[in-house]
Amino acid sequence: MKYWLSPYLLAIIITWLFAHIIKYVIAIIRGKQLSFSKQVFVSGGMPSAHVSTAVALTIVILLSKGGFNSGLFALSVLFTLIVAHDSLRVRRSSGEQGAALIQVMKETKSSAKIPIVAKGHTPQEVIVGVLFGALMGIIVFLATR
Repeated sequence: MKYWLSPYLLAIIITWLFAHIIKYVIAIIRGKQLSFSKQVFVSGGMPSAHVSTAVALTIVILLSKGGFNSGLFALSVLFTLIVAHDSLRVRRSSGEQGAALIQVMKETKSSAKIPIVAKGHTPQEVIVGVLFGALMGIIVFLATR
């Protein structure tokens, strides 16, 4: 069966969408009152949509483009590692620094505008993102064969 989108783009779109739906459901279960549109653009949360999407793409490439010896697969693994590192280390660190800055601004009654803080991901959110992305990559690959 021919699809109008490549399995690579399908893996990206479907994984990103389902990861955000899962985040929204988890937020509702935890009692947060967020609109779906706000939840889609919020940083952090379970699972990491960035990591899930990168892993799903990597899995589809692995299964359809020559396996572990493919240069495209190696490039995708590198991209996925950079995304995971950024989610776990860089964005998480800057989010924690932003939260500390806001606390200091409130305690000192600063007149400066409070910045928006983008949270990163916990190790658990990244691990679940990897697992979810792998599952979605396999599903998309099998569905588009």
